[in-house]
Amino acid sequence: MNHFSSICIFCGSSDSVHADYLLAAHQMGAVLAKNNIRLVYGGGKTGLMGAVADGVIENGGEVVGVIIPSMNTPELAQDNLARMEVEPTMHARKARMHELADGFIALPGGFGTLDELFETLTWKQIGEHGKPVGLLDVRSYFQPMLGMIDHFAKEGFIFQEHSEGIISDADPATLLDGMANHNHSDDAVKRWMRQE
Repeated sequence: MNHFSSICIFCGSSDSVHADYLLAAHQMGAVLAKNNIRLVYGGGKTGLMGAVADGVIENGGEVVGVIIPSMNTPELAQDNLARMEVEPTMHARKARMHELADGFIALPGGFGTLDELFETLTWKQIGEHGKPVGLLDVRSYFQPMLGMIDHFAKEGFIFQEHSEGIISDADPATLLDGMANHNHSDDAVKRWMRQE
């Protein structure tokens, strides 16, 4: 898994969630730090965002936050990062996180997390990047969504390769190993973009 220099994590910022989610986020951060993988994330200090950043920092790792001005407040922003970048819009923020990362992991979250995840998957589908995309499936959180994605494929709205390309595991280290062995399907991109 050491060929990653940085991983972007998308995750929830709510504090009103089961303790298992916060623990898993902290463990994910610790695993990144122990493997010398820099965390790129949305810069927050609440919910899973804060927990994953704390997991990295407490284990001597490096964290880069990318945030927008309205969220760059003492109440929301993590204050002890290696670097905090402020982007003017959510669009610019997401583009910058994509630019900084060698791969992407979604932890449990809500609308914002899924927005970031599906944009990343869409860009992969059309060949904008070939980076691995993983899900830390704590408490089987993503199982309903994975079922829906399988339904997309069965109904012909995506290729089977698109659903199979999403790596999912409940254990952070196992997830990273799976992502390290990921093979991006250039063939699926060519077929999807009708280039062959």
